[in-house]
Amino acid sequence: MMSTRAAIRYAKAILSLADSIGVANEINNDMVLIASTIKANSELNSFIQSPTISVDVKENALLEVFANVNGVTKGFFHLLFENKRFEILEAIAVAYSELFDEANGLEVAIVTTAIPMDADLGAKVLAKISSLSDKKVTIENVVDPAIIGGFILRIGDKQYNASIANRLQVLKRELSN
Repeated sequence: MMSTRAAIRYAKAILSLADSIGVANEINNDMVLIASTIKANSELNSFIQSPTISVDVKENALLEVFANVNGVTKGFFHLLFENKRFEILEAIAVAYSELFDEANGLEVAIVTTAIPMDADLGAKVLAKISSLSDKKVTIENVVDPAIIGGFILRIGDKQYNASIANRLQVLKRELSN
């Protein structure tokens, strides 16, 4: 819990700095890259989390792995070096992107489907989204064969379940009553 709060504090501070010098969008691209790279690479994650590897080695490695990031992001790596907080790097990157999206009126809709979405389903989902949210929405498709068919749409704290698995559950409850 403590590291989550710390991650949000760091993210707010970086967003504030990035906003003040007009590079918030570039830093967001860096943070998306950092979060996805750490998530996809278990060796990098283990390296960052390791208490036996010194912070200067971690900082140098990150500066090499993310050599093309903005100077503000490189300064952020140095701040984590000074505070010995590299273990929350991914959490900070994720928090930054969420705060950035929120500040720019963007929302991510997570659409769970049994098979990857096609253009037809994409259009239906976008129509449903426009009735639920007045923000600019980007769609993230998650594939889960367990829902059998249809889709589950989640935007923020709202969820719309149009899956076949859900309809079968409802039907089963009605028949048992």
